[in-house]
Amino acid sequence: MNEIKTIGILTGGGDTPATNAIIRSVFVKAETYKYKVMGIKNGWDGLVSGNVIELKRDMVSGILDRGGTMLGSARVNPFKIENGVEMVKENISKFSIDSIICIGGDDANIIMHRLSQYNIKGVGIPQTIDNDINLNDYSIGFDSAVEIATDAVDKLHTTASSHHRIMILEVMGREAGWIALYSGIAGGADLILIPEVPFDYDYVVDVIEKRRERGKDYSIIVVAEGAKPELKNAKVEVKPGLNNIHQMQFGGIGNVIAKEIEKRTGYETRVTVLGHLQRGGKPTAFDRILATRAGIKAVELVHEGKFDCMVCFEGNVIKSEPMEKVLCDYKPMDLDLYEMSRIFY
Repeated sequence: MNEIKTIGILTGGGDTPATNAIIRSVFVKAETYKYKVMGIKNGWDGLVSGNVIELKRDMVSGILDRGGTMLGSARVNPFKIENGVEMVKENISKFSIDSIICIGGDDANIIMHRLSQYNIKGVGIPQTIDNDINLNDYSIGFDSAVEIATDAVDKLHTTASSHHRIMILEVMGREAGWIALYSGIAGGADLILIPEVPFDYDYVVDVIEKRRERGKDYSIIVVAEGAKPELKNAKVEVKPGLNNIHQMQFGGIGNVIAKEIEKRTGYETRVTVLGHLQRGGKPTAFDRILATRAGIKAVELVHEGKFDCMVCFEGNVIKSEPMEKVLCDYKPMDLDLYEMSRIFY
């Protein structure tokens, strides 16, 4: 027998342009089951501090195309706070929350998965511009970020050609190169560098010089923030686990590459770090539809009593997989697509 009466919803980790679209969808679908929806403010911090509000229809009206998250977000982990889990349990009881829908990336959903071991019911929705959640063709927010990055590549082409410069666009993604790969292909970048394939400076310079020989006196390079140069004759480093990825510092690789290119070629090289612009603005139509479908599926899982599961999007089908199966590994990079991109260099 389904004993669900109240659903709590939170957004943890980094925001995306499509976060509010998910919240709207969850509320509207929950309403069809006559469930009350409690908005948990600022990610898991809301259940630690008791910052919880009841959502009403007028609160989610008109937010489909609004970026950010109306609930706020924070990278707070109750497992790293003294008595944090106990405070979460107390507030779940206080607000009569029967199940939680967690919207976020691996960090937020790992917490949801761990809390299931304390008899806290919940499901996860994969929302991250990094697109690194396993068993998902597209995480919510990725398409919107790619659109922003592609627009930046388009704009850099005109100024690069005008001043005969090398232009480097550094994009987000942590240890995943999806934004770099997709925006690089869509924007016609002359070189794409991703974390999954360590790059060789000799190869980078060779691509630039061959373009010059063809009369192209400028080049556009898209680099993911986690990209690394090939360490020849060095011990290969093991990738960090999902639990400690945020202990790493990302960003700055664009400037490192620019200095090396100028040193080796003498060509003027400029860097644009796109940064948090990739998280802002309106979501694309694709993301709005995906967010809507995912929100509905999450409520259906709660209604069916299928907890400790993640909503997954594979082959244009919205389904679910066990949290443990999804979060045990990274989403593998499509290296065939990466190899395809290289024929245009």
